[in-house]
Amino acid sequence: MDDRQRLDTATAGLRPPFAVLDMDALRANAADMTRRAGRKPIRVASKSIRCRPILERVLAMDGFAGVMAFTLPEALWLVSTGLRDVLVAYPTVDADALRALGSDDTAAREITVMVDSPEHLDLIEGLGLPRPVRICLDIDAAFVTLAGRFRAGALRSPVREPDQAAGFAADVVKRPAFRLVGLMSYEAQIAGVGDNVPGPYGRAIRWMQDRSRRELIVRRGRVVRAVRQVADLEFVNGGGTGSIEKTAAERVITEVAAGSGLFHPRLFDFYRNFSGHPAALFALPVVRKPSPTVATVLGGGYHASGPPGPARLPQPYLPAGLRYDANEGAGEVQTPLLGQAAEDLRVGDRVWFRHAKAGELCEHFATLHLVEGDRVVDEVPTYRGEGKAFL
Repeated sequence: MDDRQRLDTATAGLRPPFAVLDMDALRANAADMTRRAGRKPIRVASKSIRCRPILERVLAMDGFAGVMAFTLPEALWLVSTGLRDVLVAYPTVDADALRALGSDDTAAREITVMVDSPEHLDLIEGLGLPRPVRICLDIDAAFVTLAGRFRAGALRSPVREPDQAAGFAADVVKRPAFRLVGLMSYEAQIAGVGDNVPGPYGRAIRWMQDRSRRELIVRRGRVVRAVRQVADLEFVNGGGTGSIEKTAAERVITEVAAGSGLFHPRLFDFYRNFSGHPAALFALPVVRKPSPTVATVLGGGYHASGPPGPARLPQPYLPAGLRYDANEGAGEVQTPLLGQAAEDLRVGDRVWFRHAKAGELCEHFATLHLVEGDRVVDEVPTYRGEGKAFL
């Protein structure tokens, strides 16, 4: 069977819309990620998964350890269900969640909170929590050149240079309300930007990424050494799916973060250093044929976050050869599809899509149907299916 036949056979008893996770593809992706990481553990980015049973299955695999959560309420919930070693990747100003963190022995021991400014420290300290909070410093990993006129990378932390990091670390350790245990820096301009792009734009990306890597190896090393003079760090985290082997090769890095590579969404097709297997897919039914050359499916407007544009739309994946109508795109309640393959589709057929990003798919579906070969072997709830919406 080809993939379309296999998926159609496995899910013949289901009525779309629904989402599936190809477990053979996920395991192959996980094995390749751990190979790329060498002997350094991968902390699983929960924002890319948003399904607790899948997080648990991945963490049971060799090479994966710990969770990188996206909100503190999410981290508290994950720990309450039995997961451990959860790093919250973004600063929090949720006073209720911070009070819950400070009042629970297990949570206070297993959750680490991200900070990048004294204002974060002041806010947490002002709550008068009964237990010290584990703290990780977020360090800017962006590439900046031409006297600051060019910047590539996420707008995250204001802390960038070794002296800034050491001074901030000293501010943390002098306050009894905190324990400084980690340092993180995310090179989005390398890990999250595909370099397998043709033409001048692709050459510009590769030029930027090469210089960014060289600059970051030196600066991140100096930052870590400066902070280690102040505190005995438990971990130094960096990277993402697109840069696993490059980040893991840095001596100061103790772990890498990744999650999207497990599902391998559309945006991760454009890297030269690895190739994955599409694991997360969703199926929509053909509900009308406005003309012999158009097949319209139900729903489909699952746009991914980030700068708007065609790259953020789901990819009509199977059957191959479908494309959007330029005037309608992916619609809120219906999506017309064009192309040679549309002529062969009939009302009641299904079209398989890939989301542009990983975890946002699970915000649209309450469950994932787990497929092995041509069978559905399990159905597991997503965050949405467990009644959780953290953002």
